[in-house]
Amino acid sequence: MNTNQEGYFGPFGGCFLPENLAAEMRRVAEAYRRLKADPAFLRELSYIRKHYQGRPTPVTFAKGLTSQTGGAQIYLKREDLNHTGAHKINHCIGEALLAVKMGKKKLLAETGAGQHGVALATAAAYFGLECEIHMGAVDVEKEKPNVTRMRLLGAKIVPVTFGQQSLKEAVDSAFETYSKEYETALYCIGSVVGPHPFPTLVRDFQSVIGAEARGQMLEMTGSLPNHVVACVGGGSNAMGIFSGFLEDSSVKLYGVEPLGRGGEPGNHAASLSYGTPGILHGFKSILLQDASGGPAPVYSVASGLDYPGVGPEHAYLKSIGRVTYDTVGDAEALDAFYTLCKTDGIIPALESAHAVAYGVKLAKKLPPEETVLVNLSGRGDKDIDFIVSKFGVR
Repeated sequence: MNTNQEGYFGPFGGCFLPENLAAEMRRVAEAYRRLKADPAFLRELSYIRKHYQGRPTPVTFAKGLTSQTGGAQIYLKREDLNHTGAHKINHCIGEALLAVKMGKKKLLAETGAGQHGVALATAAAYFGLECEIHMGAVDVEKEKPNVTRMRLLGAKIVPVTFGQQSLKEAVDSAFETYSKEYETALYCIGSVVGPHPFPTLVRDFQSVIGAEARGQMLEMTGSLPNHVVACVGGGSNAMGIFSGFLEDSSVKLYGVEPLGRGGEPGNHAASLSYGTPGILHGFKSILLQDASGGPAPVYSVASGLDYPGVGPEHAYLKSIGRVTYDTVGDAEALDAFYTLCKTDGIIPALESAHAVAYGVKLAKKLPPEETVLVNLSGRGDKDIDFIVSKFGVR
């Protein structure tokens, strides 16, 4: 195994890969370093975000949810209103543009809930690139609307049928393919995980969320939010919105992990709450591990959160106490899903519903003059068939 000394957040991060892939990661890092300082690249990215992606996304005062909850005022950063329905398009457009500038012909990735896959297939179609998405067979069945979207957009779907057949196995499968095709393909990691430079690269492309939200809250309320809440699986949407407020000590930040069915091993995917340091998929972070040190089985009702690790920057932010990490279980997330539908006419993704649930619990404890900003990372169109068939209409 090979490691470099770049891309660390405290003791977490790095690049732990065979030399051929480590060398390719260095090429990707150098290309990104050069391009992010190139005004022409930044202008092109800004143009696409505005005229194709639909940015800026608004901040919405959740009037109905606030009224029903009592306590602090609840605001929602509406990443669900992005083209393709989630925050994932932010880094997918950036990664695809990077691939074009590097002369790559193909985009390769994993997906859990399918939002990253849909966003990457969209970006590939926009730039005229091939696209191959690896997806656990369990998630292929669970997230049929997104599978259909990916296929309509021209992507090749590779169902992964080994192990738990979910997100971790999808990453394994995609990395195996990438090890054979890295000269012509770019692996577009779907979160702030993986080997350097991807935790930094994805965070930077997602930081548009925090930059917008900061200005929008100042415009709407005259001050920064008192509290910012986001769900955390790998952690890209959370790093995106946290990045706008990390330097503001007056703003408290909360990352919400999936507790699933409870704290017993195999019933949740709360890495920071129950994990230990280890190496997975080319990076060092806090991981859920079994007795032999391998990735432990994980579970969440939200397919986009069932990963046995977390981005290294999140592990660092927890270690220094800048972000509070807590959990929300399936039942609470489902309650928040149904509630937001009826109070404000917004159908959230199951992943985002974890953040909504925590935001509601937090708001109840706070005075009405305080504000809670929840990152609504995606919309729930992809989840409604699954939810109605399994839990009904409340």
